[in-house]
Amino acid sequence: MSRLPDDRQFLEDVWDGLAATPKALPAKYFYDAAGSELFEGITGLAEYYPTRTELRILDEHGPAIAAALPSGAALVEFGAGSTVKVRRLLRHLRDLTAYVPVDVSGEFLTAQAEGLRRDIPDLAVEPVVADFTRPFALPATVGNAPRAGFFPGSTIGNFRPEEAIRLLDTFGAILGEGSQLIVGVDLVKDTDVLEAAYDDASGVTAAFNLNLLTRINRELAGGFADDSFHHRAFFNAAASRIEMHLVSREAQEIDIAGRRFDFAAGESIHTENSYKYSIASFRDLAAQAGWAAGEVWTDPDGLFSVHALRRRPV
Repeated sequence: MSRLPDDRQFLEDVWDGLAATPKALPAKYFYDAAGSELFEGITGLAEYYPTRTELRILDEHGPAIAAALPSGAALVEFGAGSTVKVRRLLRHLRDLTAYVPVDVSGEFLTAQAEGLRRDIPDLAVEPVVADFTRPFALPATVGNAPRAGFFPGSTIGNFRPEEAIRLLDTFGAILGEGSQLIVGVDLVKDTDVLEAAYDDASGVTAAFNLNLLTRINRELAGGFADDSFHHRAFFNAAASRIEMHLVSREAQEIDIAGRRFDFAAGESIHTENSYKYSIASFRDLAAQAGWAAGEVWTDPDGLFSVHALRRRPV
């Protein structure tokens, strides 16, 4: 009998997700070291417009975005990953008390933090390994500095609207009353553009999606065979979201840490949503989570948006 994995929460989430109807897994488990590297590869693909478009906004409007943040702030980046985007802001934020990158992938986070320390030796970099969807403590070195948050990349779109409201409220509880938050939000656009961004011709997004099964095999004594599932992504217009699925190629039975799950041919595991908003609909969502809308910046084609929010008094 195989030993139960150390990460009991991961196991229970997988068991619960595969026992559900329809089957689904939390997207946060994409980001082990291999998944994080694959996602960085996705961001450079021709089809994947969000990263280059957001970077363009940060480059063109960086001074104005930085000006929306308080002087001497501690900048907390939720789901930090690569430092490529935050560097666009750091060049305009010379008086930060600290930069606090937060991510579940400790190995990747540590490497990124070390690189930032080498490049900006005067910046206090205080990484926190944590699940940003749950409350966590900020480093003591942050002290009483004003708090600001950074949540780029349209990661907010990975959460159902009711989950996104709870997440933004959690950010507000962590950062505190009067804090500022900069959020990247993908906008509704042509279906062909959206679907190509999540199902690229070179198959990098498919590898990213399938890596979740590899991780389950490695960390949870999973029994997914190679090439037993394939990647599928499509735009659900009624829900205004891209959906990513892993589809079973045949009827099969999978064992995960001693528990068995049946799959019919063509049955899928829903692995990710990416909701697309209008500027007005996102501002309304943020208001429900206790944030007041500030300035918003977009690209000339209206593909992507970056929002400044301020935490309202409770």
